[in-house]
Amino acid sequence: MNEFGLKGKNSSIASLGLGKVSAAYWNLSPAELVEETVDRGEGVLTDNGALAIDTGEFTGRSPKDKFIVLDSVTKDVIWWGDVNIKFDEAKFETLYNRMTAYLTGKEVYVRDAFACADPRYRLNIRVVTEFPWSNLFANNLFLRPTADEIRDFAPEWHIVCAPGFMANPEIDGTRQHNFAVLNMTKKMIIIGGTGYTGEIKKGIFTLLNYILPHEKSVLSMHCSANQGKNGDTAIFFGLSGTGKTTLSADPERMLIGDDEHGWADDSVFNFEGGCYAKCIDLTREKEPQIWDAIKFGALVENIDFVDGTRTVDYTSTSKTENTRVAYPINHINNALEPSIGKAPKNIFFLTADAFGVLPPISKLTVEQAMYHFISGYTAKVAGTEVGITEPQTTFSACFGKAFLPLHPGKYAELLGKKLKSNPDINVWLVNTGWTGGAYGVGSRIKLSYTRALITAALEGKLDNVEYGQTPFFRLRFPTSCPGVPSEILEPRNTWADKAAFEATAQKLAGSFVKNFEQYASGVSADILAAAPVVEAVNA
Repeated sequence: MNEFGLKGKNSSIASLGLGKVSAAYWNLSPAELVEETVDRGEGVLTDNGALAIDTGEFTGRSPKDKFIVLDSVTKDVIWWGDVNIKFDEAKFETLYNRMTAYLTGKEVYVRDAFACADPRYRLNIRVVTEFPWSNLFANNLFLRPTADEIRDFAPEWHIVCAPGFMANPEIDGTRQHNFAVLNMTKKMIIIGGTGYTGEIKKGIFTLLNYILPHEKSVLSMHCSANQGKNGDTAIFFGLSGTGKTTLSADPERMLIGDDEHGWADDSVFNFEGGCYAKCIDLTREKEPQIWDAIKFGALVENIDFVDGTRTVDYTSTSKTENTRVAYPINHINNALEPSIGKAPKNIFFLTADAFGVLPPISKLTVEQAMYHFISGYTAKVAGTEVGITEPQTTFSACFGKAFLPLHPGKYAELLGKKLKSNPDINVWLVNTGWTGGAYGVGSRIKLSYTRALITAALEGKLDNVEYGQTPFFRLRFPTSCPGVPSEILEPRNTWADKAAFEATAQKLAGSFVKNFEQYASGVSADILAAAPVVEAVNA
């Protein structure tokens, strides 16, 4: 294996306080990391060659245990609150010193990697992990340097991940024993007490959501993106359950990336070099690209096997519903490499409106786009979570509130600026949820109809058709679309009980307005004017 004494490369981790580790293994291949994991008894191979591991106590992120160090750099810039929790500068030093003491005498795994496929915005990252499988995750999710690039690699940021180290809240200033702390001044992310690999991914995403908009005027986005045969880029935003992965995975288009992107003046680029996909209830029929990507080199987390086999039981939720797979983007056949496209031609905001109020597709003005971008709406249906007996609104600012270090208005301002300077860009609000009534009364909009609407938008077939407008939300919707029955395009007409539609639409509009109150002081009057009209009543 690629092991070094405390000379040369290892002098750089010695400068991090890690000079007393027993061994440091640098930039091991996926095969070596898999072998290390299996030899250490920390994972097993599935029958399709993927490495299966358990992340332990935590099988998802712990938002209340993610912190940002409060100092002169961050004090007046970060959007402090329940998303971005302040962490004391001196406590960071205490915590980190105790963390490095824990790693003394242990083996560590070191990986040099990039974030941001556009070389103009590339971020050099050095990841130091306690476990080899955490290092495999970093290899799969970040961009992988060439041998020549590694030779002269100079890290700008460091991640130190030690799941076995448990913080002491009384000493360290944490809430409990697990933590993820970003230090913008020291350019370091430290993660401990949790083996959930998504903390590594989302730590860098949070960082890029700070650096790119604040320092580079690049819009950072929680979205998927693909490119057509003519080089046209499409962006898909959407919370869980809205169909973002399904609708952006188009065999006729090249995948730029599935989750995190930047929008510069002339490019849309992937932050990552891989995908971190949910695999609960995965089938080849539903998600063929993800299914085929799960092979040697991929990392599956917290899954169960079919009894007596090494075949993954994707239906099992015995450990978590958040079963995951991490794989390099080149495991996807139609992935675009490098993962860079042109500025977008079409932007889709996906929402699963369980109230059946929003049109299957509507075209947004610039101001509406900014408003709905900040709102980040979808709805949960009955049965998805304990205690939910009727549809419930879910709002997540910019479709990724948990990862926004800046006020959501900052990201919306950047979006508006780009839309105003590129008037040919279309922004669409797409309802993949219910029609003809709310959940329990109406029916889910057919996937074939949604695909036809998106295809028509991409091909310009909705540019010159007649448009109507909804009450309350004032959304403009096409009255015809190839392959879609005209009668479903106007939501009010699909309801047998028109009075029930009016009441439901009014209630949903009120939820939007209420949710937006928390952002009102940080946005322009134009954005506020795009809000639904709660008091309006359609005659």
